[in-house]
Amino acid sequence: MVRSPANSGDSVATTRPALTRRRLLGTAAGSTAALGLAAAPRSALAEMLAARRAPAVVQGGTKLTYWGGLIFSDAANSLLEETITAWGDANGVEAEVVMINQNETTQKVSAAVESNTLPDALDMGLDLQLLLSQQGQLAPLDDVYDRVGAAQGGWFPGVDAAMAPERFGGTRTGVPFGTGGNLLFRRTDVLGEAGFTEPPATWQELSDQAREAQAPPIFGMGFALSNVGDGNVQVSVLQSYGGRIADDAGTTPTIKSEATRAYLEWVSAAYRDGLFPPGATTWDGAGDNQAYLAGQAVFIANTGSVHLSAREEDPELDASTAYSPLPGGPTGLVSPLGPNVRAIPTSSRNADAAKALIEHLANPEFMAEYYAVAIYGPVLQAQRAFPIYSGESEVHTGLANLVETGTAPAAPDVFNAAYAEFNANFLVPKMVQRVVIDNYTLDQAMDETQAAAEAIYAKYR
Repeated sequence: MVRSPANSGDSVATTRPALTRRRLLGTAAGSTAALGLAAAPRSALAEMLAARRAPAVVQGGTKLTYWGGLIFSDAANSLLEETITAWGDANGVEAEVVMINQNETTQKVSAAVESNTLPDALDMGLDLQLLLSQQGQLAPLDDVYDRVGAAQGGWFPGVDAAMAPERFGGTRTGVPFGTGGNLLFRRTDVLGEAGFTEPPATWQELSDQAREAQAPPIFGMGFALSNVGDGNVQVSVLQSYGGRIADDAGTTPTIKSEATRAYLEWVSAAYRDGLFPPGATTWDGAGDNQAYLAGQAVFIANTGSVHLSAREEDPELDASTAYSPLPGGPTGLVSPLGPNVRAIPTSSRNADAAKALIEHLANPEFMAEYYAVAIYGPVLQAQRAFPIYSGESEVHTGLANLVETGTAPAAPDVFNAAYAEFNANFLVPKMVQRVVIDNYTLDQAMDETQAAAEAIYAKYR
């Protein structure tokens, strides 16, 4: 099984805009729930790309199930589903697309491993890819990785380094399709009224600005302190304060430290001062998005999905938003980039068709349109010239810059299976919750988290 992710957080209701033209994974492993809506006509792009038939190895009459990563963009989600189903129709493959909230992928995959109901191919993040690779759950994709890279100018160095075979048991078990990372979003109208015109350079400056600018129901710091993906932004903040998950060898946890204490003092003081919106400790993956879009947050850390929504739904808010790198801490800036990949489980009954589909989805015509409505930075050198990264969108340009200049996954820690499992359990935001909700002392919270980390790292020694 996938170690620990089933215990990764409290159960919360997902609150999102109405979902259209896709299916979501149900709460039971392997089950799907149709939304009961008629399928919309496919895009011209999906039909055009489908005409490019797959390699001859794909046999007609086969079935293929694909789990796509659901993001905060209906246009991107629909385009992915349309393109896969059109490809399937053109190649005699019955392709079923199931869209899963990315913040729930680890839990869904863990359950599917247990019940032997993994799909033929799926989207996932780097942490989950590493855990599954260590357990022999993912098939090698070196051939597809090499062909896609050679056809489009090569992979960005940071992306290629993150996919180094030695991390994944000697092979490449995923083909990157987009790079995630966070930018700082800030309300220039609210901050301007408080006298702040420049972005905060440090997290302390950010909380100082938030304290001066906020006026509930607009709160200063719209950052998740919860047990979902966004909550792990706090790992980067901790590291920018000098805190470490483990030592330089990546084998011995070092949570309890004076640097961690300094971080906890900062975040707990901000919480006591009411700078976080109500519910930040229990938000789901859309909590920060919705707080910002509802006018309830001055600052958030976001990959770009809020911009996509505000551009369509609230142009005034979008015009009042500025973007900058994440602030630094006493020991510098930590702003990791994280490739998202398409992978094939070793249990796939249609691995050849799945490989052909993954290579099809790397087509530059599809990716150019997909990136324009999605929230990712590029992964291939040729993609840097796409219009969306060349001035059409300030957010996307920032994401492209992050791919070129951002810090490596996990740095300054070592990105290994133990680190991935530590994050899958959201132990840093849980440590914060112990202090701000359960009234633990800083030492009690650090001791508990240190013990949990030691139990995880011991599994990999």
